[in-house]
Amino acid sequence: MTLVRDIRETDAQDWRRLWAGYNDFYEAAVPADVTEHTLRRLLDPTSPLIGRIAEIDTRVSGFSVSVLHECSWTSSPTCYLEDLFVAPHFRGAGVGRALIHDLIDLGRMRGWSQLYWLTSANNERARRLYDEFVQADNFVRYRLTL
Repeated sequence: MTLVRDIRETDAQDWRRLWAGYNDFYEAAVPADVTEHTLRRLLDPTSPLIGRIAEIDTRVSGFSVSVLHECSWTSSPTCYLEDLFVAPHFRGAGVGRALIHDLIDLGRMRGWSQLYWLTSANNERARRLYDEFVQADNFVRYRLTL
């Protein structure tokens, strides 16, 4: 059974390990100072970042990082699931599904208007899971680095 909960200070080492795996998967390089800043914000209950940890038999198996923000089309907050990662040896055990269900449950309980996320077009395994919840829309993302 998968347990999903808020990230805790004692999860820092496990989260960093999973975060490194997530960045490796996307062939990204997040500087160490940004990683530490992100972790601090995840641990700060006043931050709009939401850090959730998945455990199987008390072993950290995955995480999600989300951002709660205002939206001009709704009167209640919107949640952007920015990052979701499951350790390779836990894939196929329902951890990703549990992390998404967790955010759906949190959103309903806290009155969020919606939950949304993006993934790479070629991330077929994740897309099969995501398609169980909702079909992808027809929007195209534009990203300008400043």
